[in-house]
Amino acid sequence: MLRLSKMNDYAVVVMGHMANHPGERLTAPDIADATGITPATVSQVLKRLNHGGLVTSQRGAHGGYSLQRGPADISVAEIVEALEGPVALTACVDGAEGHCGVETFCPIRGGWDRVNAAMRQALDSVKLADMLPPQLPIPGPAGRRREMPVARQ
Repeated sequence: MLRLSKMNDYAVVVMGHMANHPGERLTAPDIADATGITPATVSQVLKRLNHGGLVTSQRGAHGGYSLQRGPADISVAEIVEALEGPVALTACVDGAEGHCGVETFCPIRGGWDRVNAAMRQALDSVKLADMLPPQLPIPGPAGRRREMPVARQ
C-alpha cells in the first residue's frame, strides 16, 4: 500500500485549521489545542511549512503563524514537498544520480519519470481549499446568511 507520511496528514490538518481562520495569526499551542495534534508535532510541522514558504511566522507578543497564500493557491503537492522533499514514488527520479546500485544498466531507467510526474500532477491539482469541508449557508442576523463549515464525519 502506498501512503503519505503521518506528518503530511498533520500538515494538511494544521493548514486546514489556519485556512478556517483567514487573516489571523495562530500560535502553535492554539493550533494544537484545536486540532488534537501534540504541540511538539505542530511546532515541527509549522517549522517545515515556514521553511517551504507556505506559512509565515511572526515573533513577539502578538506573533504566530498565518498562511502565506490563500487555500485555493496552495496545492497538496507543495505541502508534501515542504515536509518530504520532491514528490517521487521511487529513487528513480529524473536527474537523481547515485541512489540505486543498478542504475547504470537498468532496463527501465527513466521509466519511472512518467509515474512520478503523474503523481506530482495529481497532487498539484488538489488545492488546500479542496480539502476543506464544504460551507453550508445558515441564517444570520436580519435575514442575512453566513457560512458555517460542515462537521467532518
